[in-house]
Amino acid sequence: MDKLVIEGGVKLKGDVTISGSKNSLLPILAATLLTDEPCIINNAPNLRDTNTMLKILRSLGKNTELDKATVSVLSTPKTNFVADYKFVSTMRASFCVLGPLVAKLKKAKVSLPGGCVIGARPVDLHLKGLKALGVNINIESGYVVAKAKRLHAEHIYLGGEYGSSVLATDNVMMAACLAKGKTIIESAACEPEVADLAELLIKMGAKIKGHGSPIIEIEGVKNLGGAEHTIIPDRIEAGTFMLASLITGGDIHLKNVFPYHLSALIDKLKETGVKVISTSKSIRLRRQIRLKPINITTLPFPGFPTDMQAQMMSFMCITPGISVITEKIYPDRFMHVAELNRMGAHIQREGPHAIVEGVKRLSGAPVMASDLRASAGLVLAGLVATGKTSISRIYHLERGYEDLDKKLQALGARIWEEKE
Repeated sequence: MDKLVIEGGVKLKGDVTISGSKNSLLPILAATLLTDEPCIINNAPNLRDTNTMLKILRSLGKNTELDKATVSVLSTPKTNFVADYKFVSTMRASFCVLGPLVAKLKKAKVSLPGGCVIGARPVDLHLKGLKALGVNINIESGYVVAKAKRLHAEHIYLGGEYGSSVLATDNVMMAACLAKGKTIIESAACEPEVADLAELLIKMGAKIKGHGSPIIEIEGVKNLGGAEHTIIPDRIEAGTFMLASLITGGDIHLKNVFPYHLSALIDKLKETGVKVISTSKSIRLRRQIRLKPINITTLPFPGFPTDMQAQMMSFMCITPGISVITEKIYPDRFMHVAELNRMGAHIQREGPHAIVEGVKRLSGAPVMASDLRASAGLVLAGLVATGKTSISRIYHLERGYEDLDKKLQALGARIWEEKE
C-alpha cells in the first residue's frame, strides 16, 4: 500500500484541466443497463471507482472498454441480474444498478452498498421509490432482491431526513423510464450530476422534464436505445483545486469547469475576501492579504456541498478568526478533524458543528485518510504546512481524483508517493 508525502510551503501556479465528474459517470454507466444497444461515454475520468463500475457491468453481461477518456459499453448474449457483494461493498454508487436491472430484466439481486465511512447512509429512499413503481423488494443475506412483473407510474415523494438523495433520485428516475405512464418525483435531487444523467437518458429515448429542479416528470417508454454522451466537469475536483490555489497563496487557472455548478462555494470564498475571476468554462482566484472567517452549512444543491466540507475546513484552519462549519447532510462526517488537529489546527466538534479557530501555520505530520474527501482536505493541509506530511490510505484519493499528485506536481507542489 502506498502513502502520499508532501513538503509544504510552495505557492502553486499554472493551469490545470478538470476531469469529468465521477458522480455523473457512475450512475450514467449504470444507465447503460437499460438498453441492448451500444453506448459511448466521453470525458470519463480514469479512477478506481470507474474501473469498479466497469467490472460490475462486465459481471452483468456487458462488454466494456476504457480508452483514454472514452468508455464503450456493448451488450452480449449473456445477461446476469446479480450485482455481487465484492464490488458493491466497496462503492456506494454501484447500488444504482438496482433500478436499471429491475426495469429491464424484471428482477435484480444487488448487495447492500459500502463506500466511504462518513456516517449512516441508508438506502430506504431507493427502496421506497422502487416499491412505489411496483417493485417487490426483500432483504436476504445482505442483498436487496427485487422483482416486478411490470413497472407502473406513480407520484413519489423522495424527501428524506436530511433532504433529497442524489442516488435515490437516479435509481428511481432510471427505473421510471421503462414504467407505464407518467411518474412524478417530488423532492428530487437538483444536483448537476442528476441533470447530466437525465440528459443521457433523453438521448437514449427517455421522456424526462424538470431535471435539475425538485420535481421531475418521466413519461415511460417501451425501450431505450444507445447513445453518445459527454460527462460534465467534476465540480468537486474543481473546488478542491480552487482551495489548493488559495490555501497556498498561489495562482491556479482552472480549465474545463462550469462556475455555475460552484456558486455556493464561490459565494463563501468571496465572503472570506477572495476575488473570483471566471468565464463560462474557467476560474481564477486572487487571495486578499487578510482573510475573513465565515460560517458554512452543508446543504443539498444548490447549497454548499458536503463533498467540499473537509477541503473548506482545511482552508479555515489558516483563516484568522473563528469559523463554524455545520454538517447537515452527514452529521458524522468529521473524521478528518482529529487528523487536522494533529497538524496543529484548532478545531472543536460539537455535534454536527465544527468550530475552527484559525492558526498562523500548520505543521507537517503523519496522518491517516478516513474517506475520499477527507483525504483531499489532508492534502490541502499538507500543501500549506511547514515540514513534511505523510498521508496513509491514499486508495481513498484514487477512488475520486484522477492523477491528483501529477496535477499538483505540474503546479509546482512537492508531492510524491512512497511505499508504506
